[in-house]
Amino acid sequence: MLDILHRTTAAMLLLILIPATVWLSGWQWQPSESNALLCFLFWMTETVTRPWGALTSLLLSLWVLWCLRFRLKPALLLLLIMNATILTGQYTKSYIKDQVQEPRPYVVWLEHSYGLDDHEFYRMTRKARSELVDQLLASDQQQPGWLKRYWTFETGFAFPSGHTLFAASWVLLAVGLLWPRRRFITIAVVGVWATAVMASRLLLGMHWPGDLAMAVALSWLLVTLATWLAQRFCGPLTLLPEEQKRIAQSEGRL
Repeated sequence: MLDILHRTTAAMLLLILIPATVWLSGWQWQPSESNALLCFLFWMTETVTRPWGALTSLLLSLWVLWCLRFRLKPALLLLLIMNATILTGQYTKSYIKDQVQEPRPYVVWLEHSYGLDDHEFYRMTRKARSELVDQLLASDQQQPGWLKRYWTFETGFAFPSGHTLFAASWVLLAVGLLWPRRRFITIAVVGVWATAVMASRLLLGMHWPGDLAMAVALSWLLVTLATWLAQRFCGPLTLLPEEQKRIAQSEGRL
């Protein structure tokens, strides 16, 4: 358990550096014109947005199972553990959002620029919120159409970030489950993807740095437990004998 805690904590601290650095810099989100980076980040955020998030979870689940090469029964149990972790995080996020009721950055901007009352806004139904955002931005020429459509789709509360929770959980699962198998390339690729998702939530006006930090901390709690359960009930996470032999032979040739 201590080894798992060390791995997931180190990864969590690296992810926390992103919102912490933004917060310490004093950076504040302001709407900007569309550019290649913003478009790229939008597509990164779409990999987590419904319905594509389900496909992302499926692909990552299958890849982790392939990397671990468990037999059928422990593989199915691990599949359940991983996706139960993701779903638990999303349900927990929704509960916290309803309790805290923090407005999104773009909603605060609408309040300052168009006189939107954020308290009244969040008393409306989701459909009414979407219609109001659409009406307020109908004459806006600065924001790209795809971003305005996205804002009309995402009208919920900000704290914590569900997209960050999703992406951070998968990074931490990769670290927790695959680090002992030396699947460093997989961990790096998932880490870069998660970093892009987190950056997108800030630059698209969807979240504050604290929303990301809370999501990372929550994902750490859930994934640390999930990794322990996987090690306890699914099988060893360390290198298999044939993998150890192959690595030893490779290192011997160097």
